[in-house]
Amino acid sequence: MLLRTHLAIAVLAILLFIPHISGAFGKFAFVAVALIACLMPDIDTMYSSVGKFKLFRIFQFFIKHRGVLHSFTFCIFLSLVFAFFIPILALPFFLGYSLHLFGDAFTQEGIMPFWPLRIRTEWHLRTGSLIETNLF
Repeated sequence: MLLRTHLAIAVLAILLFIPHISGAFGKFAFVAVALIACLMPDIDTMYSSVGKFKLFRIFQFFIKHRGVLHSFTFCIFLSLVFAFFIPILALPFFLGYSLHLFGDAFTQEGIMPFWPLRIRTEWHLRTGSLIETNLF
């Protein structure tokens, strides 16, 4: 999926959750973390809007696109790390990251949701197609 579609899906979910978050700082942190997390899985490719930054080149050298970073295994692991050390960030991180994975699971390339298992989810949605544009 394209960046704009991932962001639109994340914004929709944020709008559903934000009334239940208390405090101005809590709402700001929720929105910021969810939006950043919805972009994170694509740092493993230089062709994404986020992955083009030189800071992420080290990930691209060691990690295959749509591999470990595109798995719920990694998402849950990082969410648990946040839950233990910075609990306020755990839910928005999980929400943004998992929605990115959910969206990519419907594309032709698919994802391996339970990496390192080689089970791949894939569907018929082509990235940048008319269907994705209409979904956006």
